[in-house]
Amino acid sequence: MDIISQRIENLAASATLAMSQKSAELKAQGVDVINMSVGEPDFDTPEHIKEAAKRAIDENYSRYTPVPGYMSLREAVCRKLSRENGIEFTPAQIVVGNGAKQELCNAILATVNPGDEVIIPTPAWVSYVEMVKLAEGVAVEVPAGIDSNFKITAAQLEAAITPRTRMIMLNSPSNPTGSIYSYDELKALAEVLGRHPEVIILADEIYEHINFVDKVHSISEFPEVRDRVIIVNGVSKAYAMTGWRIGYLAAPLPIAKAVGKLQGQYTSGASSIAQKAAEAAYDGPQECIEVMRRAFERRRDLIVDLAREIPGWEVNRPDGAFYLFPKVDSYVGKTTPAGKKLGQVADYVMYLLEEAHVACVDGAAFCAPGYMRLSYATSDDNIREALRRIREASALLS
Repeated sequence: MDIISQRIENLAASATLAMSQKSAELKAQGVDVINMSVGEPDFDTPEHIKEAAKRAIDENYSRYTPVPGYMSLREAVCRKLSRENGIEFTPAQIVVGNGAKQELCNAILATVNPGDEVIIPTPAWVSYVEMVKLAEGVAVEVPAGIDSNFKITAAQLEAAITPRTRMIMLNSPSNPTGSIYSYDELKALAEVLGRHPEVIILADEIYEHINFVDKVHSISEFPEVRDRVIIVNGVSKAYAMTGWRIGYLAAPLPIAKAVGKLQGQYTSGASSIAQKAAEAAYDGPQECIEVMRRAFERRRDLIVDLAREIPGWEVNRPDGAFYLFPKVDSYVGKTTPAGKKLGQVADYVMYLLEEAHVACVDGAAFCAPGYMRLSYATSDDNIREALRRIREASALLS
């Protein structure tokens, strides 16, 4: 008797979480593993945010919250969008959930019907395709390689749109590549989408503040698509609040209402204490963002320089997030000192974990075979040691 639904059988497990778990298991055995698989800042949540959470406990914010979030938090999100992005929303258009991940999935489940096509530029975050599967949609991958800094062109987008296209998912700055679409690149995509008013744009902007360019632009800035853009963002990356689990969706009112209806049936409102902390994040001092951003930029420069010293790696210089996504398929076909042939990049990644004790993630998990992802959300010393180990372990392959 099959007791697991086909819906779940069809899902792939999260490769990033799986590698992080393997890393944790080795550490528990006493192995000195440097974990470069996990996508979370290594900083502590800023003090003023933690103090707001403590006050919320003392003030007895301990009861169920409204499904779309506290009004005060949704108003703070609206102020943030106006202040930083020049985009006006009303609180009724905001839904707060348990992390940006939930709101991405909510947006897809609320708008995509079985058989609808969802365009996903790749490389793409591991969960995008699986979320589309949950909605019984069809993921249409549009690949971009290192030569184009992992960004698709307007011509590629136009060619991918069919009568069944319902949505495009756009992630800038990107996980796993750190790539950022420029104003002109977004304008070109918006012009294509302007000719296809039936296509919804789901903009994942969770890495917005971790950038090394003058300004990160949003596709919501363009009037021809403005009324079809769903923005998803949150406090996890910018404010080092991954465990607090607060993200939000800003959308056209009918979509926001639909998402609220969905969320009301399976999680209800997000944590009361975490919401009050998020409110302090958006309305409080913002200097903490710049402190962390500068650290990530320094680490980006460090890891790029060290990665370029590894023979066979093809490396670009990412503009944001905290990931490096080198092309490493030159190691496929090589043999380990133990005599095992590396048949794919996944074997190379596992070899680096077992031999160098560095945890990375196979690029195939991000719809990009031939690459692998390293997170530099760790200390400078860890980056130096990890890249030294990888370089030495790679040199042992023949």
